[in-house]
Amino acid sequence: MGSKIEYVDSSHLYATNYVRNSKAIGVLWAIFTICYAIISVVAFVTPEWIGDLETEYPRKFGLWQICRADESVEDCKGRLDDFLSINGFVFKVATVLVGAAVALALFTICAMLLFFFCQSTTVFHICGWLQLLSALCMIGGVAVYPAGWSETAVQETCGPTADQYNIGRCHVRWAYLLAVIGCLDGIVLAALAFILATRHVKLQPDTAYPTSSLYKGEVNNAYVTDATSVSVSGSRKSLALQPVLLMHPHAPLDLDAYSHYSGRTPRSKHAAHHYQL
Repeated sequence: MGSKIEYVDSSHLYATNYVRNSKAIGVLWAIFTICYAIISVVAFVTPEWIGDLETEYPRKFGLWQICRADESVEDCKGRLDDFLSINGFVFKVATVLVGAAVALALFTICAMLLFFFCQSTTVFHICGWLQLLSALCMIGGVAVYPAGWSETAVQETCGPTADQYNIGRCHVRWAYLLAVIGCLDGIVLAALAFILATRHVKLQPDTAYPTSSLYKGEVNNAYVTDATSVSVSGSRKSLALQPVLLMHPHAPLDLDAYSHYSGRTPRSKHAAHHYQL
């Protein structure tokens, strides 16, 4: 007996491939979410936002720290546990905003544990909103920070030309650029989380195929039409086709009617003559 033919609906193949790809994208989203949290923490704690180490007062400025770089030791001022020790009102506001962004990024990582208890759509929505708020706070901190460049300590290092959004002789250092990258990363991750939450496939029920199996030796191509796919077509034996008689709609009831696909035979003519008698 010939080998058995297995039929698979294309919609099920599409759904399977989509679910597999969405899982892969979800894993990448989780990995970059952790990377975003690391970027935020590093930018928050590192006093490398602006500075100049070749002036009379060589200093590096962070969000809440001002570090004087000597040849032997680095002396930093400003502590998170003593909020009043942070230099300037603008730097305090930037510290609060970036600190909130870091906290929301860490909460997002904790929220990913909900995948074990809740539907993925709900978890992606929660994480998306957390990441969006985190990105907005990070953008606010990055945008507000240059307004503090008019502080006296900044002007001592960067020169008298330093003012709000004018860095003077100082240079933007790598931690500030890392915070800018974090802003873009947060926006992209939030958008991806909302996309993963809204784009899902509703799996279709299994298609009811004929109970009798089709074999290569039993498929009769003469019964395959344009309106019938190979998956549901086969020989008379496998499909159990029922005979159909086509009747003329205006034919008299007392006369024999013939199918449009049959012809009169001598026997049928004799039977008609017998009824007339």
